[in-house]
Amino acid sequence: MVKITSFTTRDVRFPTSLDKTGSDAMNAAGDYSAAYCILHTDSEHAGHGMTFTIGRGNEIVCAAIAQLAPLVIDKELDDLAADWGKTWRYLVSDSQLRWIGPEKGVIHLALGAVVNALWDLWAKTLGKPVWRIVAEMTPEEFVRCIDFRYITDALTPEEAIALLKEVEPGKQERIKEAEQSKAVPAYTTSAGWLGYSEEKLKALLEESVKLGYKHFKLKVGGGVESDRRRLKIAREAIGYDKGNILMVDANQVWSVPEAIEYMQQLAEFKPWFIEEPTSPDDILGHAAIKKALANTPYGPIGVATGEMCQNRVIFKQLLQAGALTVLQADACRVGGVNEVLAILLLARKFGVPIVPHSGGVGLPEYTQHLSTIDYVVVSGKKSVLEYVDHLHEHFKHPASVKDGYYVTPMEPGYSVEMKAQSMDEFSFPGEEGKSWWKTEAAKPILEGPRI
Repeated sequence: MVKITSFTTRDVRFPTSLDKTGSDAMNAAGDYSAAYCILHTDSEHAGHGMTFTIGRGNEIVCAAIAQLAPLVIDKELDDLAADWGKTWRYLVSDSQLRWIGPEKGVIHLALGAVVNALWDLWAKTLGKPVWRIVAEMTPEEFVRCIDFRYITDALTPEEAIALLKEVEPGKQERIKEAEQSKAVPAYTTSAGWLGYSEEKLKALLEESVKLGYKHFKLKVGGGVESDRRRLKIAREAIGYDKGNILMVDANQVWSVPEAIEYMQQLAEFKPWFIEEPTSPDDILGHAAIKKALANTPYGPIGVATGEMCQNRVIFKQLLQAGALTVLQADACRVGGVNEVLAILLLARKFGVPIVPHSGGVGLPEYTQHLSTIDYVVVSGKKSVLEYVDHLHEHFKHPASVKDGYYVTPMEPGYSVEMKAQSMDEFSFPGEEGKSWWKTEAAKPILEGPRI
């Protein structure tokens, strides 16, 4: 038996605003950050979880983690894992903390970190990666991981079990594909940040083509003429008829009419989808955009969203409204593994492919498990997964891509355990002599204008 005895939170921030890594139309100068949770036990194992933010406010999420983590202190891990759905409901049922949600916002970001730390701990005690634990579950065990409150009008537990049983044939073959790192094709956003020069954009795209990528995503929303130039450069690099697929992402910068008008002016570049064209809470707005872009003179443009969608209820409504071509759940904006499993099943029910959001520190480490679970257990169909080639060196078991596919994680856990040296070096506000944030190099960020 393993008992959780204490917890630690860490505020870890990387100065990505200095080189515009991660820049887009809404978020011009983010510092990729982790609100980090470590669950300590009376055994050799510790559970590591994190939530991704982009700098200021990370300390608020850490404070929320410190409010939630005590709910699992002095609990036996086996008791928590025996009925995951019940455990998840317990963690969202503190009435006073629920008042500042419920199941959304900062408190839900914190929940994602705590829940994922629990799964990381459980996986380590079992000596398996998270994806394999879920792959070895029966359909009934999988469904017991989920709190179905608020979604039974779209998906019942009985329907969920039936959906999982439909794809049970072939699961062992898909597990073998995962073991051979052929389960999750990757796409790249690393070339397409909005703050990169056109020269850098071209060079990085050409490099990505040589590395074997077939899917490429660019940030848009900085101005029609600028975006047309950048998309022209992209199409010149990846071609129109070479089997390469282009995607674009506006990061919520437009109103619904603006999104429709703007994308009609980019339609000739034939993007597969426009990601986050408007407010992530606007279900009917996404449906209107999808309908309006279904018949451009150059073919349909789909709609994708999810990285800012706060819970399974928003995803349920987006799917019910027919608003999505692609669903992009985030591993830690929603309430951790358990809520993601619910979202995977909802997407399967409505026939929408899953392409998790991975544009942030630690996110590819998480989402490689989730996409593997989707392929092996839920949909039985290969999709693609974003790969952003930044900051992986700070993790003990970094995500990586080989021959166009994610290398399937085989180490026990959920892959987000950060190196202790990295946590100390980029701790915020940090200690003198240890943290980068106490050096002269940090002053342009700390003393410069807020962007």
